[in-house]
Amino acid sequence: GFIAIHAAAPPKPAPGQPCNGCGVCCAAQPCPLSRILLGHRTGSCPALLWRESPGRYVCGMTTEPASFVRWLPAALDAFAARRCARWIAAGRGCDSDIETL
Repeated sequence: GFIAIHAAAPPKPAPGQPCNGCGVCCAAQPCPLSRILLGHRTGSCPALLWRESPGRYVCGMTTEPASFVRWLPAALDAFAARRCARWIAAGRGCDSDIETL
């Protein structure tokens, strides 16, 4: 199948290389965090956000989780963002083996 990503998104890095915000993995399928907390089962993750500056995708669950998890108190947003980043291993490198054209 095909996925739609922003034309200015950086190219997908090789598995193991640093994440560059290409968005391919999250556009292709929701991660376990999205499945559990957002109840999303297929397709692009609803927490996948494009940022014009710096021209990359970010995970909304690691930047503004209270915007996606309605029952999360705003006072816990920063704590939840750090926890979500840890759960998805943000900053650990690309773990997607999805082929791109």
